[in-house]
This record gives sequence, C-alpha cells and structure tokens, in this order.
Amino acid sequence: MSDSFTVACVQNCAGADMDANLARGETLVRQAGDAGADLICLPEYFSCLDLGPGGELGVGSLKEDDHPALPLFRRLAGELGAWIVLGSLAIDDGAGRSFNRSFVIDSRGGIVARYDKMHLFDVDLKSGESYRESDTIRHGSEVVLAPTPWGLLGLTLCYDLRFPYLYRALAKAGAGFLTVPSAFTRTTGEAHWHVLLRARAIETGCFVFAPGQAGIHGAGRTYGHSLIVDPWGRILADGGEDVGLISAEIDPAGVESARRRIPSLTHDRAFSGPEPAALTEA
Repeated sequence: MSDSFTVACVQNCAGADMDANLARGETLVRQAGDAGADLICLPEYFSCLDLGPGGELGVGSLKEDDHPALPLFRRLAGELGAWIVLGSLAIDDGAGRSFNRSFVIDSRGGIVARYDKMHLFDVDLKSGESYRESDTIRHGSEVVLAPTPWGLLGLTLCYDLRFPYLYRALAKAGAGFLTVPSAFTRTTGEAHWHVLLRARAIETGCFVFAPGQAGIHGAGRTYGHSLIVDPWGRILADGGEDVGLISAEIDPAGVESARRRIPSLTHDRAFSGPEPAALTEA
C-alpha cells in the first residue's frame, strides 16, 4: 500500500447523445488528471442517460467489446497515468437485457475489475415518479474488490447504497475505500443522499467516493452533490448541483485510525430472532 493520493469525482449531466457525453466526460477527466488526480471516478450511466416520462430508462446499451467508452478511457488512463473508475455503462447481456456495469481501469489502461449492480431501482415515489430498472437491467450477484496501489477498493452502485450489509461485507473483506457512482433522483437525493453516504463511511470505517450525475435527463432530474467522505463521516468535498469536479487528498492511514477508535467491524454477534415479515406499503 502506498502513501496518500488524490481522488477526483466527475459530476456530469448525460443525455441521449453518447458521443457528446463521452466528449464532455473526457474533458472533465483530463482536467482532473492535469490537476494531479491519481484516481478519477465517474458517475453511474455517465455515457448515456435519458429518462422517459414514465420512468423509462435510456442508457445506450451495447456489447462490452463494442462500447466506445472503454477504449477511450483506457487510452486516457494510460496517457494521464491515473486510475479511472467508469461509474457504469449499460452492457448488453446478449439475452435482451443489460448489466449496469462498473469498470476499474489502472494507470496503464488495463481493466482490473468489473462489478454488476446488485440492487435495482424499482420504486414508486409520492411525487408521482415511478422507476423500474429491472425492466431492462439484469442484476449482478458478486461482491467485487479491486486491488489498487492504495489498498482494496469496494465497488457498489447507486441504489446499492440502501443495503448496508453489502458495505459491511466489503469492509470485512479488506476494503478501505468504497465507490458509489450514482444517478440519484433529486427527490430521493434531497432526502437521503448525504446521510446514507456518511452512514456507510462511519459503519465501515472506509473512505467513500460517490460521483453523481446532476441536472435534467429527458423527463428526469438527478441530484448532483458528488461527495467524498472520510472514515469518520466527515464530508471532504461536495459537488453541489453544477457539472464539474471535486477532489480531496486521501491518507489511507485514516482507515486504520477510525477503526481503532470504533472497532465495530470486530464486534459482530450471532443472534436469533423472528422471521422477516412481508413489507407492505402504508
């Protein structure tokens, strides 16, 4: 494990035009690299996001070998000498659905990890918004850790944020850093984004890197506020609501320091209890 490093989170506003989205993403990643970032994280569906009036999800699904984002950002990682987390791309599964897949690219342009989003956003909000990610997306089932020069990076995506057992499993498997690339809706973001990200950092004693989309995507709107959070739950950077970049200096020793003060990862106990009840909407 090496010493401190600089992490940057890209906050973009993707639309239906993939070429335009990739060009803007490249510009922001270059800016981050030129500013000295060692690890650059992009949001969920950063290459294409078009929301229909009924919550339909347009994300530009392509076969992995055909997706233009991969060769572009693999070359860019090698050119900049930086690691890049491609928040997610929609990858055609060959059976009429897609995976919502995150990629970790090393500083030589190699793909070192892939993660398929486990928990899919199927919700109905009081605002009238309704989303069914599972209509087009196939869920993953594998917990993924990516080895980096600074330690293990645990990969998650957006709605995964509401499932703390996933983050605890990643931390107990050795993760000191967690990524949560997202396209959180403005409605849910205003209510829950900051508190959930801080909670995941505090519960695990991990740094959390959460790049988010911001703005209007067809008929939908995302929240923005990309965050970098330390293992004590302190917000090191907040992207607000505008397209741009945030960055912070990360000292991996902060992980051990937080876990030494609150060693909750070592305090699990087996317990018995009632069977889970079926949940119904009030």
